[in-house]
Amino acid sequence: MLFVLLITLTVGSIIYWSIVVFQILLTQKHIPTARSGIALAERTPPMGRVCVIVPCHNEAGNIDTLIHSLKNQDYDRLNVVLVLDRCQDDTLGVARDAIADDSRFEIIEVTHCPQEWAGKVHAAHCGFTQSSHAMQAELLLFTDADTWLDPSCIRASVALLRDRELQFLSLLSTLSSKTWFERLVQPVTAFQLARQFPLMRVNRNDRRRRAFANGQYMLFDANLYRKLGGHERVKSAILEDIAFAKAITHEGEPAGLFLADDMLRCRMYDSWDQYQQGWKRIYTESANREVNRLRRYAIRTPMFDIVLPISSTLLIPVSYYLGDPGTEWIGMAIGALALVLWVLGLFLLYSMSNAKLRDIPGAFIGAFFTGWIFYRAAIDLSKGTPTEWGGRSYTNSSKESS
Repeated sequence: MLFVLLITLTVGSIIYWSIVVFQILLTQKHIPTARSGIALAERTPPMGRVCVIVPCHNEAGNIDTLIHSLKNQDYDRLNVVLVLDRCQDDTLGVARDAIADDSRFEIIEVTHCPQEWAGKVHAAHCGFTQSSHAMQAELLLFTDADTWLDPSCIRASVALLRDRELQFLSLLSTLSSKTWFERLVQPVTAFQLARQFPLMRVNRNDRRRRAFANGQYMLFDANLYRKLGGHERVKSAILEDIAFAKAITHEGEPAGLFLADDMLRCRMYDSWDQYQQGWKRIYTESANREVNRLRRYAIRTPMFDIVLPISSTLLIPVSYYLGDPGTEWIGMAIGALALVLWVLGLFLLYSMSNAKLRDIPGAFIGAFFTGWIFYRAAIDLSKGTPTEWGGRSYTNSSKESS
C-alpha cells in the first residue's frame, strides 16, 4: 500500500515539475526581459517625453534611493512627480535634499483622501491631474517609492514598448533577499502568484490573455491612460495594477508584462508581519476575493512543493528494500527522475527571478509559510477582517458571500 501511494505521488511530481520546467523554458525563449530593451534602444533610440509619477506615503527611508536612481537615468526626456500622500514622517525633507536643484523633479503634497478612493490610487490621480508635466507627457510611468531603477531601465522599457507595439508595459521587479523570509519564503510566494498568472498567458493578445500587472512599474501610453479614464476608473481598487490590467484587457489593447532582470529592484516589506499582511492582500485580490480559491491554494502549495518531493525521495529507499527483486530499480529510477525534475525546476525558478541559488534548500520552508499565508488570507476574508494598507482600513468581503 505504501509503495503504491509513493509511486502515485511520485508520478504526480514528475508530471507537475515537467510542466513547470517546460513553461519556464518556453517563457525564457519567447518572452523578453527588460534588459532586452537595451539593445533595442541602441538600435532605434526611443522618443517621447516620459513623466514618472511616484505616490509616497511615509517613505523617508526609501525615497532617497529612488530619487538618485531616477536622476541617473540615461533617458533625457524625463520629468518626475513625487506625490506625498498624507506623510507623517520626513519624506518631504529627504526628498528635497535628494532632488537638490534638479529642475526635472516636482513635489505635490496631498493632505486628504476621499473615502471612496484607495490612498495610493488617489495619490497617483493627483500626480497626473495636478502636474503640467504629466498632462503634457506622451508616456506615463507609475512606480513605487521603494524601488530602484537601473540607469537604463526607462530607456530600455520605452524601447521595448515601442518595438512590440504595446500601449502598456509592466515589469516584475527583482526582489530584495536580505532577511530570512525574503531568502526562504519569498521565491515560493512569488512563484505561487506566477502560477496564477503565467507570463505566456499574460502576454497573449487574444481572448485567452490573463490580466495581470505589477504596480511597482506601469508604463502607459498617455492616450491609453486617458481613454481608460485614468486612476479614477480604478479608484476603489486595493490592487490598482490588476484592476488596470483587467480594464486594458477588456478594451482589447496590447499590453506586456516582463521580468525586470535586475533592472528594477524592490524591497517590498521590512518585517515578517508586514510581509504576511502584504501578501495576504495580494493573494486575496489576485484570487478575486474568493475564499474557496484561497483554500485550494493553501492546500496545493505544500502538496506540490513539500509532499511530492518528499514522496519522491522516500520512493528510492522503499523501492530498494521493499520492491520486488529484479524490478526494484524501476521505482528507484522513477524517484530519481522526479527529484531531478524538482531540482531543475527550482534551479530555473530561482535563476529567472535572480534569487540566490544557495537558498534553494529553503524551498520547503517557503512552501510551508506560503501555504500558511494563503490559509490566513482565506480566514480573514471569510470573517470580513479589514485590510490595513497605506494608512487606511479597507472592507474585506468575499464575493462568494455577497
